[in-house]
Amino acid sequence: MLRTGTTRTAIVCATLALIGTALGTAAVPAAATTRTAVSAATACPTGWGSLPETGTPATATPVRDIRTGRHDCYDRMVVDVPGAGDVGYSVRYVDRLHQDGSGRPVPVAGGAVLEIRVTAPAYDPETGRATYPARAGHALPGVDLTGYRTFRDARFAGSFEGDTQVGLGVRARLPFRVLQLQDRVVIDVAHNWTGAR
Repeated sequence: MLRTGTTRTAIVCATLALIGTALGTAAVPAAATTRTAVSAATACPTGWGSLPETGTPATATPVRDIRTGRHDCYDRMVVDVPGAGDVGYSVRYVDRLHQDGSGRPVPVAGGAVLEIRVTAPAYDPETGRATYPARAGHALPGVDLTGYRTFRDARFAGSFEGDTQVGLGVRARLPFRVLQLQDRVVIDVAHNWTGAR
């Protein structure tokens, strides 16, 4: 039979050993889980391509704004058409951008050019007055691409027969996706093909 002091010491030692074992075992899965979560958070989307994308609805509601933004994995352009619902679009790589109607070339800087067509005019169909203050062949108003990893240039080609046409110059022929959201069309161009940040 053990004395009381020895028994307490033995129980405390056994308890500490069990706690240490439990903590040591629990720490391994937690570290692995944390590492997996961090990897998933830093991985960029993959599976995008460079083939043309289209969406069919058309609208007489005019374009009001075109804006851009930078993200960790891609650069983004948004064409706002408030009140339109679903907005039709066509996005594709072209060798050279040509203005609708006149056929005149519109110079766009970059290693590759995406032609973006939105099936909404940049003017009020009833009055003919511009709803988006851009000039054909000029940079998009209010768009500053300084510091962007993928975007190099953004030019307004014009608005003809209800379609608005924009040239987006990018660093190279990179994968992109198009999102048709309520009252807007979103174009994301990835920073690379591999999904690395």
